[in-house]
Amino acid sequence: MTSGVQMILALLIGVGLLIYLILKTKIHAFPALIISASVIGIIGGLGPARTIEAISSGFGGTLGSIGIVIGLGVMMGKLLEISGGAEQMAASFLKTVGKGREEWALGLTGAAVSIPVFCDSGFVILIGLAKSLSKKTGRSIVVLGISLAAGLVATHHTVPPTPGPLAVAGIYGADIGQMILVGLFLACFILVGTILYAKTLAKKIEIDVDDLIDQAAQKFDEEQLPAAGLSFSPIAVPIFLILLNTLFSAFEIENSLASVVTFFGDPAIAVMIGLLIAIYGLVSKLETAEITEQLEKSLASAAVIIFVTGAGGALGSVLRASGIGDFVAEQVAQFSIPMLLIPFVIATLVRLVQGSGTVAMITAASITAPIVANSSLNPVIAAQATTVGAMIFSYFNDSFFWVVTKFLGLDVKQGIRAWSMTTTVAWLSGLVGLVIMNIFI
Repeated sequence: MTSGVQMILALLIGVGLLIYLILKTKIHAFPALIISASVIGIIGGLGPARTIEAISSGFGGTLGSIGIVIGLGVMMGKLLEISGGAEQMAASFLKTVGKGREEWALGLTGAAVSIPVFCDSGFVILIGLAKSLSKKTGRSIVVLGISLAAGLVATHHTVPPTPGPLAVAGIYGADIGQMILVGLFLACFILVGTILYAKTLAKKIEIDVDDLIDQAAQKFDEEQLPAAGLSFSPIAVPIFLILLNTLFSAFEIENSLASVVTFFGDPAIAVMIGLLIAIYGLVSKLETAEITEQLEKSLASAAVIIFVTGAGGALGSVLRASGIGDFVAEQVAQFSIPMLLIPFVIATLVRLVQGSGTVAMITAASITAPIVANSSLNPVIAAQATTVGAMIFSYFNDSFFWVVTKFLGLDVKQGIRAWSMTTTVAWLSGLVGLVIMNIFI
């Protein structure tokens, strides 16, 4: 019989090995997660055969629920990028928010665009707009650029079908519709906190926008942009269908209409509909070969997320099969640590060590899902605690840190003050929102 000491030792060695492999070696996060799962299983007493079985079942089970959605979502994001739909959403927000509130408009734009589009791509797409606004209005490019980046991060971390929160939802078994609702609530807290902080940077960091204009010219002229309604529809329609399905499930509605809603409100079907809207609406004038080429390019980036997500599910499966999760839950129950803080703190630590928010989410979820399963904490809250915990202090080991600082012309010291501190404000703001939401769910 495996002792408690052996279980804890397996967990510490496995997680320590995972962090070392990702941070200090050339090994990618995908094989690193599989290696870590194997070590934990063998040291934890599962034995080689049961460890392999747990890895295989965890990998397949996780991807069975979310792998399709990740692939379709990334394809849809690419079409929004090449069609000008993302830029049209930005222009629409600006018209709605009005002059003098450009930072709020850019924050909201980033929040909308980053649901299907990766932060790096979204920032590169939209930074030209921020620079044009800065040139036209005299507003600080640092404030506008950081507000845009903050909006991108807010929903990228909290709102499915963005791959990170979608993967975490799958690992915890959280309802996707509820994840979207809670994620949007948290994103509001994060946006307010980060944009208020960004506005304080105007007098602290001065960058001449004229030196930056040529780095990111707008890709589309205004008359080339698609209609606003068409631009929003690939995102709005899937979200509406998923939320409708959640409402029908919550009220336990069972009739012929509910069957239709259940089908079309399934995340995979809903995102597929969004993709079809993008193909036959946003890029209908492009040649078939060009659309196919762009979609295939997008799948290359999706593959990384899909494999890392599956590997995270494998790690969680090993932790459950070995009984480590149950043992840790029993030990945690003896202390007065709020269960809400366990996934939050673990995600925070992993993010600080290895940099990637998505990997931090998946790793923390894999470790804590077995613990949460034996507690009264709502899986949606646990999942969102993981996504928010992974927001803290973006710095050198985070690729987005370099994207933001490069396009805004910031040196490393300025980048830490502007972007690293902004993500830390996002982390704190999200925690406040989590505590409030946990009272009601």
